[in-house]
Amino acid sequence: MNIKSLFKVCLFALLIVSCKNDTKEQPNETVEVVKTDFSFNVEEFADIKVLRYQIPGWDNLTLKEQKLVYYLTQAGLAGRDIMWDQNYRHNLKIRRALENVYVSYSGDKSTDTWKEFTIYLKRVWFSNGIHHHYSNDKIVPGFTKEGLAELFAATKTELPAEVFDVIFNDKDTKKVNQAKGIDNVLASAVNFYGPDVTSDDVIDFYKNKKSPDATRPLSYGLNSQLVKENGELKERVYKSDGLYGDAIDEIIKWLEKASEVAENEEQGHALDLLMKYYMTGDLQTWDDYNVTWTAATAGNIDYINSFIEVYNDPIGYRGSYESIVQINDFDMSKKMAVLSENAQWFEDNSPLMSEHKKKNVVGVTYKVVNVAGEAGDASPSTPIGVNLPNANWIRAEVGSKSVSLGNIIHAYNNAGGSGRLKEFVNDEEELQLEEEYGQLADKLHTALHEVIGHASGQLNPGVGETKETLKTYASTLEEGRADLVGLYYLYDSKLQDLGLVSDWEKVGKAAYDGYIRNGLMTQLIRLDLGNDVEEAHMRNRQWVSAWAFEKGKADNVIEKVTRDGKTYFNINDYKKLHELFGQLLRETQRIKSEGDYAAVEALVEGYGVKVDQAIHKEVLERNKKFPSPPYSGFVNPVLTPETNEAGEITAIKVEQPKSFDEQMLTYGKIYSHLPDVN
Repeated sequence: MNIKSLFKVCLFALLIVSCKNDTKEQPNETVEVVKTDFSFNVEEFADIKVLRYQIPGWDNLTLKEQKLVYYLTQAGLAGRDIMWDQNYRHNLKIRRALENVYVSYSGDKSTDTWKEFTIYLKRVWFSNGIHHHYSNDKIVPGFTKEGLAELFAATKTELPAEVFDVIFNDKDTKKVNQAKGIDNVLASAVNFYGPDVTSDDVIDFYKNKKSPDATRPLSYGLNSQLVKENGELKERVYKSDGLYGDAIDEIIKWLEKASEVAENEEQGHALDLLMKYYMTGDLQTWDDYNVTWTAATAGNIDYINSFIEVYNDPIGYRGSYESIVQINDFDMSKKMAVLSENAQWFEDNSPLMSEHKKKNVVGVTYKVVNVAGEAGDASPSTPIGVNLPNANWIRAEVGSKSVSLGNIIHAYNNAGGSGRLKEFVNDEEELQLEEEYGQLADKLHTALHEVIGHASGQLNPGVGETKETLKTYASTLEEGRADLVGLYYLYDSKLQDLGLVSDWEKVGKAAYDGYIRNGLMTQLIRLDLGNDVEEAHMRNRQWVSAWAFEKGKADNVIEKVTRDGKTYFNINDYKKLHELFGQLLRETQRIKSEGDYAAVEALVEGYGVKVDQAIHKEVLERNKKFPSPPYSGFVNPVLTPETNEAGEITAIKVEQPKSFDEQMLTYGKIYSHLPDVN
């Protein structure tokens, strides 16, 4: 089978758009590629679509491997409440009160109040708290304060007045606030800091922390809450006998079981180090674990578990709890290994300044995996691609693991499209390029972003970690930089030389069309009119696209077209746009390598934050004809063990939950390992 035909057959297992280290983006809406009898859709409410996914190859695993997957998923779910509490200090109290109303209320369920209540509760479930999972704005209920009070009275549900009122008032309106010119820590409701801790407090506190080895800096702040006690700053460390200890003990219990059925010595050693880290909260152990986990690449099963991504921290220190359990898709991983094998070529031929290029790109592994279970910050709104660990020095010395979540992408692509594509493409040529090459372009962009992008470049000697030098702009700069690596090489014949595409130019054109269309227009459907862009990935897509549009004006590289009262963006010179992406990639790497805060602030604030209000209004109006919600997430398959008379597991069955609310209520009952206040 030729390469072109091969990818047409296998695309559905791989298609993803560019993503962060652990991103919650979803595929561009193009065309459906596969029809099956499996129903991927669960339900829709507000701006949310809930889907389900399958676990391909489950029956091919040995019983020992199935046990490993089961224990790892249970470990992940055991920490579910941690994410709720990290997101907001009142979340657990509110969730439990709302759930009590939902299961106890026996009154009239045909009223508007009840209907709006159920929608609100589902939105809270989906976001792991009362702030929207993507915008970070507090979710506004469609019922009145008096209506909720009546439901509470009817079900004998209680909440402290302060907590009840916060559902409706203007306090704690933003979970993560990264606006310019404010104290981002004080203005953010996320529960990583005490209510009186400031941004300066955090920066000053960690300025005095010195790693034993300056070339291998510890991830200070990753696994703790920073509070003031009697006016003095103090870390409350997440560990067995510390903050979240009850849930962590449950995680450890299941990790012990997983360790007993590990596939190999390296995997077992990594699990033992992870348990040690959970028991002690020691950051050196965390690094030891990551080094071991990164090097443990053999076997069918892998996992992510702990406090990892820092996107929910307005200044990028503290990690959110998450868990993903993965089954390797060996066939597709083998097909894509060519990128890892050629990582050094991409680095050597990049437009970066020579001093910013790595002389030895090591240990980049890229796999396609099938998810078996997710929890914490990875669920219900799930990543589609992962690149870990995040420590720059581990990436440089040991390498990293990059994965795409194949069955998640398969579910997205088979849950039905909305037809938005035809509305926003400029002409028939752009439409045909997208339909024929767009999904392949998206898949390759993600692979290049994860495998080459995040592994590329190096910091100048003596320059601190980006969370220290670039502060609130660190995440969007890194994601934009990795996006630019992908964009630069998507329009390069090397992809065809490697056998990854049959027509590199058409794939590159489709990729560029889609990126500019999304960055300048279609992603705006996720924003309310008048809002600035705040989410790191939306910002990076806008500043990359807007910068290229402006810098190419003299040569009419990207043309703004108005036709029949509608706006389109048409690329007139793909070769010149490729050169512009290279220039911007060189500059973003310089900013990161040198820690140039003034430059990143000018780039992001100048191109990535403010929205053209006329275009935004137009996009929202044009989008009204497409009712499909802009956000999607998933329920997880249920792994149910069967046992013999001796209590030994003899089989593990995969079942699908009947509904979203059934799974959320079950999780709330089984995995509530934390008190209301922590």
